[in-house]
Amino acid sequence: MLNQPTLLIDDSQGSRSLVPLASLSFVVGAFAGLVGASFRILLQSAEGWRTYVISRLQLWGWLGFPVLVLGTALVAAFAAWLVFRFAPQSSGSGIPNVEHQLKIGWSGNPVPTVIVKFVGGILAIGGGLALGREGPTVQMGAGIGHIIGRAFHRNENECRVLLAAGAGAGLATAFNAPIAGAIFVLEELVGVFDLPVTVSTLGASAAAIAVSRVFLGQSPDFRVPALDYAGFGVLPASLLLGAVLGLVGVAYNLSLVRALDLTARFSRLHGTLRAACIGAFVGLVGWFVPSLIGAGDALTQSVFDSHYLFAALLSSFALRFFLGPLSYAARTPGGLFAPMLTVGSQAGLLFFMLWTRLLTHLASSPQQFAIVGIAAFFAAVVRAPLTGIVLAVELTGSFSLFLPMLGASFAAALTASILKNPPIYESLREGR
Repeated sequence: MLNQPTLLIDDSQGSRSLVPLASLSFVVGAFAGLVGASFRILLQSAEGWRTYVISRLQLWGWLGFPVLVLGTALVAAFAAWLVFRFAPQSSGSGIPNVEHQLKIGWSGNPVPTVIVKFVGGILAIGGGLALGREGPTVQMGAGIGHIIGRAFHRNENECRVLLAAGAGAGLATAFNAPIAGAIFVLEELVGVFDLPVTVSTLGASAAAIAVSRVFLGQSPDFRVPALDYAGFGVLPASLLLGAVLGLVGVAYNLSLVRALDLTARFSRLHGTLRAACIGAFVGLVGWFVPSLIGAGDALTQSVFDSHYLFAALLSSFALRFFLGPLSYAARTPGGLFAPMLTVGSQAGLLFFMLWTRLLTHLASSPQQFAIVGIAAFFAAVVRAPLTGIVLAVELTGSFSLFLPMLGASFAAALTASILKNPPIYESLREGR
């Protein structure tokens, strides 16, 4: 479901030439790709160090437990302190803030926001909070777009176009998904088709991917075996999966909003104590099950590798379902998409297991339903089904699942809308 248009560009503030604007979009994309690739590389390094530290502390026996809990608490608290001390706009995902900036223009200096988003995101996500890299890269890309627009003396409307283009480039870099980045700008951030925005976003996404792939490689983010085209008989199961994930998506949205509401009352020391408590809980989880903390990419890959028994998968799904909203309530830099990929893929695999156990043989594979689950869950939570479908395809390199993804995303978005649950970013904007 598209939002009301947030970016209507006219020439009331001065003439605008598409060619200079499109040219600048390549500059924006190149810088956003460089920053986004650096962010991803440092995150991978931080997550590797986290795994190493946990394994070393576990060798200490129970003496290592308080060290880990205290360490994750301090890291989360420091990330939150950076936000509240230097750049309050860098709190959380940043996507609702980008949407707000598109409506009114960027207020304040974007440089501290970009820096805090970069450093705080590495600390929070690398420290183990169940947050995604896409929110920070979207907001950093948007900030870079605005900075470059101002540096080249573009008018207010043109700066908004470059801001949107930078946001799309950020999402493209976060998931190596250039088309999804462009569609997300049009479907979610802008909510209206506009030629300058479209051209600039495509240019920025292309430049970002060209730069980031130099450092990150060409392959999709997840390794998935070649999948056959799903037959028409899979459509009924896909529709049912979509309806189920529509309900799950509504519950996830409510959990996010409820977690933010509950922790809003606990803001001593500018929220650092709140973040420390949440970080301590994440450390506790990490001590017993290190694989369940962090952004969740390894968990999602394990779903595609089909390394789960039903009971273990159900337990992992339940914990990650609540760990994502709880981590977001720390209000450190970090996004929602990557944790949603984990929950959506796990839900799709759980559905496949139940269907084949309780009903009948399904002419499909577990990987197919895990991928369809990503698209449907994204449609239910964000209410941007086209972005979810394209993102799932680009993340996995699977182009044979459009029929079941269309059916599941349709049912998921419809179910969530019938229940009158607003899209998550609408709820977060209202809670700004």
